[in-house]
Amino acid sequence: MNDQPNAAQTTVGAWDADLYDSKHAFVSEYGLELVEMLAPQPGERILDLGCGTGRLASEISKAGADAVGVDIDPAMIERARAAYPDVEFVVADAARYACDEPFDAVFSNAAIHWMKDTHGVMAMLGEVLKPGGRLVVELGGRGNIAGIIKAVDQALNAVGHPRPGQGLPWYFPSVGDFTSRLEERGIVTSYAALFDRPTPLEDGANGMRHWMSMFGAELLVHLPDEFREQVVSEVESRLRPVMFHDGLWTADYRRLRVTAHKET
Repeated sequence: MNDQPNAAQTTVGAWDADLYDSKHAFVSEYGLELVEMLAPQPGERILDLGCGTGRLASEISKAGADAVGVDIDPAMIERARAAYPDVEFVVADAARYACDEPFDAVFSNAAIHWMKDTHGVMAMLGEVLKPGGRLVVELGGRGNIAGIIKAVDQALNAVGHPRPGQGLPWYFPSVGDFTSRLEERGIVTSYAALFDRPTPLEDGANGMRHWMSMFGAELLVHLPDEFREQVVSEVESRLRPVMFHDGLWTADYRRLRVTAHKET
């Protein structure tokens, strides 16, 4: 929702690393552009926050940087360690992560919106960055997947099991909210953009179904099992006229991209 569920997060259940790599490779593909913005340098110490199965941490290390990938999901870290044995990967909750040596940069692609303790994550960023260290992140922004959420809520209401009223399971901030939280931790924004990025989903006609299984499961966590297939089919039916064309689903992603640095 790197949507990334390559997120360091607390979720209902574990990520399916096989499904993530096989059906949602677009997450890391979009993150390659963000690595270019990071411009890792030889000898730098860089944290990949919410590293998932490790591809982007590996790309950072190819530049000669000392990359450390952090993710809360053991299955993701196990896959990352097997695929990229020369990169350090750590199982940790982002909000509680601590390091002995601060980082020259923190990188995160499509992960922070999964992290439940936003306050704790911001505090951690302020602690692990060196003075003058940089932050390069992208996450779901305000209005992300609004159409999908609306269709899910309509489908849940139709079967008599509306979502409980505690809000969304993600943090999709506005530019102002996110950058002000960073500033409270001494991290000053130099660039911020909120933009639409319609995102094609893999596996043709099954794309939305796979997306719901990987990224939308928390919207249905309260739903009795016997209604699950009915709700997913209803979501597909409601979204098909606007998001399914020429055999391909396209999700209504909106991303927030920020570069910043810690004050010296």
